[in-house]
Amino acid sequence: MGIKRKIINDPVFGFINLPTGFLYEIYQHPYLYRLNRIKQLGLSSMVYPGATHCRFQHITGAMYLVTEAILQLRLKGHEITEEEAEGLTAAVMLHDIGHGPFSHVLESMLFNEVSHEEISLRLMERINREVGGRLDTCISIFTDHYPKRFLHQLISSQLDVDRLDYLCRDSFFTGVVEGNIDSARIIKMLNVVDDRLVVEAKGIYSIENFLMARRLMYWQVYLHKTSLAAEKMLVNLLRRAKELTAEGEKLSASPALAFFLEGCLQPGEITEVSLDHFLALDDYDIMSAVKAWQHHPDLVLSTLCRNLLNRRLFKMELTDKAPAASRLAKDLDQLAERLGISRHEASYFTASNDVSNKIYDNSDYDIEILYNDGSIRPVTQASDILNIDVLSKKAKKHAYAYLR
Repeated sequence: MGIKRKIINDPVFGFINLPTGFLYEIYQHPYLYRLNRIKQLGLSSMVYPGATHCRFQHITGAMYLVTEAILQLRLKGHEITEEEAEGLTAAVMLHDIGHGPFSHVLESMLFNEVSHEEISLRLMERINREVGGRLDTCISIFTDHYPKRFLHQLISSQLDVDRLDYLCRDSFFTGVVEGNIDSARIIKMLNVVDDRLVVEAKGIYSIENFLMARRLMYWQVYLHKTSLAAEKMLVNLLRRAKELTAEGEKLSASPALAFFLEGCLQPGEITEVSLDHFLALDDYDIMSAVKAWQHHPDLVLSTLCRNLLNRRLFKMELTDKAPAASRLAKDLDQLAERLGISRHEASYFTASNDVSNKIYDNSDYDIEILYNDGSIRPVTQASDILNIDVLSKKAKKHAYAYLR
């Protein structure tokens, strides 16, 4: 009898064959399955009601795309051993396990100066110990220490399966059609030259569309001002909860959330205990706490929680430069007077910071176009319509949010 294959129906890519054997064990691992309880787009569903898809759907799509990429590159004569294919697929499946509740929103609120990539690596190393070192190749590819560097490019580069999935998926669930890309055609156009991932010249229009779609999705979805306003409220209410906890208040919270409210980690510190609590934490812990805290006697905490739950969000202004200091001071004074609280407490009803995006960054890996004569040119030189100055420039705006 042959291997019994499992098939799922993905709304974006259709029927997908799930991996078998060891990779299926990884796919079913509790660390990975936890991503079912973490929204891919944080609080964007307050703007786009359909955007309730989760990180687990995203890694499933990325896993499918990388298996398609492996197939295409093998058909073009490039050797990818079974061990390498398993390691690469595992790395794609595990690349997001370091995400906390609501994905990027609370990244700075849990660990102190630690990125989700660092947490992902620590969790991969923990699983690797469980499975007797079978993820050695996976970790080597993920950290870009594997000799075949093009394998790492498929996970992390200007044109990786992570981006190919999330643009398709986020466009589908938000309904923002401008973000849709032809990921299938891009993957069919992939090739490898001198250990570098390249795109055959026939695929240049798909690459142009990919870069433009990414630019549009950033301002229409990822940095939408209403989503940003909701995120600022969530961050501020958790900051207030941390402050109250430090003052001796015992807030209603799950053990995992309570651990991070106590804020005992040093900058850059990741302990085994903190990882255990992190793995027990997801969107439900946060929203359960917010629902409980809306009745707390502290005016700041209860108001922020109640307003977030009922979508009474901060007013958000996106401008080219920060408001004048006199404007900020005046707003604080008015909020303090209106609510009968101190200026410090009123500061929780405002947020002021820069937001930015850089659509194309060729400082590490460029997107390179392969021509029929064997020559290779960066996409920024090969394209007639892409403006490298616009794409590579960090677009920055100032976000100022405040209670209406």
